[in-house]
Amino acid sequence: MLIRRPSDILPSEINSESEFNARRDWLKQAAGLGLIAGLPALAACDAQAQGAKLMGVKPNASYAMPAGEKLNKFDELKGYCNYYEFGTDKTDPPVMAKSLKTRPWTISVEGEVLKPQVFDIDALYKLAPLEERIYRFRCVEAWSMVIPWVGFPLSELIKQVQPKGNAKYVEFVTLADKAQMPGLRSGVLDWPYTEGLRMDEAMHPLTLLTLGAFGEMLPNQNGAPVRMIVPWKYGFKGGKSIVKIRFVEKEPRTAWVKAGPGEYGFYSNVNPTVDHARWSQASERRLGEFSKRKTLMYNGYGDQVASMYAGMDLAKFF
Repeated sequence: MLIRRPSDILPSEINSESEFNARRDWLKQAAGLGLIAGLPALAACDAQAQGAKLMGVKPNASYAMPAGEKLNKFDELKGYCNYYEFGTDKTDPPVMAKSLKTRPWTISVEGEVLKPQVFDIDALYKLAPLEERIYRFRCVEAWSMVIPWVGFPLSELIKQVQPKGNAKYVEFVTLADKAQMPGLRSGVLDWPYTEGLRMDEAMHPLTLLTLGAFGEMLPNQNGAPVRMIVPWKYGFKGGKSIVKIRFVEKEPRTAWVKAGPGEYGFYSNVNPTVDHARWSQASERRLGEFSKRKTLMYNGYGDQVASMYAGMDLAKFF
């Protein structure tokens, strides 16, 4: 008989929410009747049935709640988001992304690496310990959130493929499937959606290969099954539903740089002193709040990341 440890159980194999609720109700009744005393294995099984909330995720104390902040609600993240493959209105993705199938799913890692690989999405859950990190999330349109993301440092994957010395940048390519993504029929962007980071940015400890949020697997509209979170940059830098990661020698031409080079720079660091061509970036509105607040340089992560841009003209390399 093969006995599997909880750490070996994949999120895609965990019970559905309805199954979990039914089991939880039964356990409550059984506990009240004294029927499950001395049955720790059954309790552990029920804990595992909670799905992504107990998939081995441990809060990282180094990225706990930022001072003076409070978490946004999960419904705010799920209900108001940019994902142009499913429509340009922020309320389009929650409706249209229901068609996205996230299993089976693979991520091809290629380019200037010694060990190119194709990762199955479920294998990523075992590549490194999963962490919950509470990060500020800032969108270029001047709205923001505070979200507990789940994932692990991108550097852990990078170590697996061993980049060559001439790999200076990392490019991320999003799925482009017209059958599942109705927004691809528009010409708003040059599909597939691509984003990129400089190698030192990709290796930075803050850069998170993200598999979930609020202790659950990513919702489709938020980039399931895997996306990037780079918290000191505007949100569009975090490519969603990634199918390919390429290591390249030259700076990749990313989707928004191609669409509007005067409005969207490659670096796209949160910088209140550099305005967007059509609006100020000096303030932002936190979802769920009425009043605006001042935008923090590097989204509040300057102590960790500012040294990477020492000596750069931030108005030129925006």
